[in-house]
Amino acid sequence: MELLRPSSVEEVSAGLPLAGGTEVVPLLRDGILHAETLVDVRGVVPRGIDGSVIGAGTTLAELEVDPGIPAALREACAQAASPQLRAMSTVGGNLLQATRCWYWRLQFPCRLHGGDRCHAREGVHSEHAIFANDFCASAHPSDIAAALLALAAIVRTSRRELPIADLYRLPSEADRRTTTLEPGELILELELPAVEASTYLKAMDRKTWSFAIVGVAAVRRGGETTVALAGVAPIPWLLDGSVDDATPLPGTAYKVEIARALVRRAVAAVA
Repeated sequence: MELLRPSSVEEVSAGLPLAGGTEVVPLLRDGILHAETLVDVRGVVPRGIDGSVIGAGTTLAELEVDPGIPAALREACAQAASPQLRAMSTVGGNLLQATRCWYWRLQFPCRLHGGDRCHAREGVHSEHAIFANDFCASAHPSDIAAALLALAAIVRTSRRELPIADLYRLPSEADRRTTTLEPGELILELELPAVEASTYLKAMDRKTWSFAIVGVAAVRRGGETTVALAGVAPIPWLLDGSVDDATPLPGTAYKVEIARALVRRAVAAVA
């Protein structure tokens, strides 16, 4: 395997981008990702916080302790993974986390792998989606993505600028991807609009260092509150309506009750 270290974004060639490696390395190890060339992008992707602009190479550990960062993002970072992983994980890489669906991880021929069935819908699915789960019942695991979605972050890539909501797409028969990034396109920066108040709440199987059963980010801006959820859909989920609009599977019905309680608490916290 070849490792490249480009000196500029323009020099980033075809290959698998690698920053903190907390996502890419396990996927390579398990044979889910395959690459002949790794591209170490740490030298070309901005890192650090400049007012409302966050470099995509900034670690979760750096974000969780910065008082200028909105509470929802700080709290989401502080509750993600372990201190060791947060010290390595970059915010840009975290936005591109793959599902924790065990069928996908075990490389069942599911729809995300190009197959014609969602094994989770028919099998064990207690940690899976309660929204948009018709085609694929996987659940997006990123706490940070939900917080940034509620914060209405703007994403700057090596090719364009877009609202973070447009970074994600629901997989379909025509296109199984869950993001809109094209090959070779890198997330470079995130810009956060001003907010009045925000919070992130998370229910987990254990007290710390676990993926969200349900995560809820609430943000108050201009007298209105925006809510986004983690762990409930194949992509970070902007709640446009009520938790009662969920379409849980038999094994995920309990998530609806948790989501309802967390949304109520989060909205009250920023009121």
